[in-house]
Amino acid sequence: MPQLPAPAYPDEVRARLEADAKEVIGRYPDSRSALLPLLHLVQSEEGHVSRTGMQFCAEVLGLTTAEVTAVATFYTMYRRKKSGDYQVGVCTNTLCAVMGGDAIFDELKTYLGVGNNETTGDGKVTLEHIECNAACDYAPVVMVNWEFFDNQTPESAKQLVDDLRSGRPVEPTRGAPLCTYKETARILAGFPDERPGAVEASGGAGHASLIGLKLAKGETPAQARVVSPRAGASRDAAPHDAPQPGSQHLSSHDAPQQTSASDPAAAPEQHPAGPASEEGE
Repeated sequence: MPQLPAPAYPDEVRARLEADAKEVIGRYPDSRSALLPLLHLVQSEEGHVSRTGMQFCAEVLGLTTAEVTAVATFYTMYRRKKSGDYQVGVCTNTLCAVMGGDAIFDELKTYLGVGNNETTGDGKVTLEHIECNAACDYAPVVMVNWEFFDNQTPESAKQLVDDLRSGRPVEPTRGAPLCTYKETARILAGFPDERPGAVEASGGAGHASLIGLKLAKGETPAQARVVSPRAGASRDAAPHDAPQPGSQHLSSHDAPQQTSASDPAAAPEQHPAGPASEEGE
């Protein structure tokens, strides 16, 4: 059955959104270029991009609802149904998965009693898997409303969602202080974060993210852990300096890791395929 027309925003809400939309559209030489931030704007109103929100974007930009819908359904940052105050995303891409991301996601699904893209009954937390958080050097990573929570475990992730649901203060590992999903959407629409100290707290890349750059520039930071080539270098080299309490935030990869039994260079007699050899040998 065809859907009825989308309900209109209440007059006071539409007037406020129109004023905000005018400011956003004024930043672009072509008004239709403002569609992405306007979708964030309407998402900040309802917590998701509703049919009413898409109709509003179409009207103020002179587009069809089909054009707006095509964009809103393409990008995963736009929610198509009601979401929680806190969007908890667990990276399940390759590196985070093998470092524990799959275990965290499975544990949270059971613990919260929800599936992927589902919201807890109290409306606080929406759980989803994310393909990549672009923070592989801190794997496994969980994001809450796009703020980083690095080096997570199933237990720390359960404590995190408990704190979110109970209203206890939660601090991201790095970046700006946490805010609700609606507040995050308004910031993504291009409006300033007016919370005291929030912008200054955003900072730059984390310590582990910059080690490669520092080494390439000839710097040798004390906390850098350089992995020797598999062939030639001795595995009995002196250990690197251990991180000191209170030092910069490090990645889980900065700690010595057990070598996998499937590593032919480490244990050729244990590898199921036997010792590695050159082709033709």
